[in-house]
Amino acid sequence: MGKTGVRGTFAALVAAVLCGCGSEPDFVTVDGTMLGTTLHVVADVKGVSRQRLYAAVMELDREAKASMSIYDSTSLVSRLNRNETDSVDRHIAFNLHLADSIGALSDGRYDVTVKPLVEAWGFAGRERAENPNVDSILEFVGREKVRVEGGRLVKDDPRVQLDFNSVAKGYTVDLLAGLVEKYGAENYIVDIGGEVRCRGLNRQGRAWRIGVETPFDGNMSDGEYLQKRIQMTGGGLATSGNYRRFYLDGEGNKVAHTIDPRTGRSALSRLLSVTVAAPTCAEADALGTMFLAMGADDALAAVERMPGVKAYFILAGDGGEYEEYVSPAMEALILK
Repeated sequence: MGKTGVRGTFAALVAAVLCGCGSEPDFVTVDGTMLGTTLHVVADVKGVSRQRLYAAVMELDREAKASMSIYDSTSLVSRLNRNETDSVDRHIAFNLHLADSIGALSDGRYDVTVKPLVEAWGFAGRERAENPNVDSILEFVGREKVRVEGGRLVKDDPRVQLDFNSVAKGYTVDLLAGLVEKYGAENYIVDIGGEVRCRGLNRQGRAWRIGVETPFDGNMSDGEYLQKRIQMTGGGLATSGNYRRFYLDGEGNKVAHTIDPRTGRSALSRLLSVTVAAPTCAEADALGTMFLAMGADDALAAVERMPGVKAYFILAGDGGEYEEYVSPAMEALILK
C-alpha cells in the first residue's frame, strides 16, 4: 500500500479558475515545488508579502521532509527504520495515531508498516524482484508490531519499517493551511501535488473549484483530461489511483504501487481512482489509500457503512467505459 502521486488539481486548472481578471490586493499567490511536487497557494493573508510567505512555506517543506521523507536517508523516519534512534517527533506521533484510526476502519488494508513490501515490489527506489518472497516479509509487517511509549518508538521486531507516503502529503497540506491561517488568511486554497485544503471563497466570491482527472493508464496530462469538477468552501480533498505508478511484470500482468498489507501483493481491482473530501487533507489522503487498497467491492460496501464519508469512485466498466459512484454526502460538492 503506497500512495500515488495522483494530482486531482493542477496549477493550470486552478490558475484559470481562480485568477480570472482583476485581483484583490490582499490575495497572495505562491507557486513552486514542495515535497518534490507542485505547489500552489492562493490566500488572503494579512500584511504578508509573497516573499515572506514563500520563505515560510519553504521552511515548512524542509521540516516535513526532515521528519517524514523515506527518500531522505537523514530524515527521522529513515533513522527510525534503521534503528538509529527511537525518538519520535510530533509529525510521526500524529500520523501513527491517524493510522490507527484509519486502520480500524480498513480490516488491515491501511498500514504504515508496509515499507518492506513497497520496496520488494520496486516502488520505493529499490530494484524490484520479479517474484518477491512476500510471506517472509509479512512476518515483520503489521501496525500492531510498533507503538509509541513516552515519546519513544517501540518495535516488536527490529525489521519493522514505517512509510508515511500514504498520508504525508495530505498532512503537510494541513500544516500549510495552518501556516496561512496564522498569517490571517480567511479565504485560501493550498495545493501540494493535487492534494488540497481550502477555506472560504475565491477572488470572485465563489467556492473553490478543483478538478478530478480521468484515470486512464499513464495519464500525466496535469489537468487536460478531467472527469469531474468539485466545489468546496472548506476542508481537505485528495485523490488516489493506480493509473500512474505501475509496471507490467514478465508475464504482462499489471503491478500497481498500492499494496494490500494482508496479502503482500498489489491491490488491483476495477476501482481506478478514489477522491475523498474530509475535514482535513490528511484524513482524505489516508481514506483514499484505504479505499484503493480495499478494492472496488469492499470499498463500495465500506462507504455504505460510513454515511458521512464524501467519496467519488471511478471504476472500470466491462466494456472499457468508466463507471462512477458518488456517495450521498459527496453529491452536493460535484459540479453538475
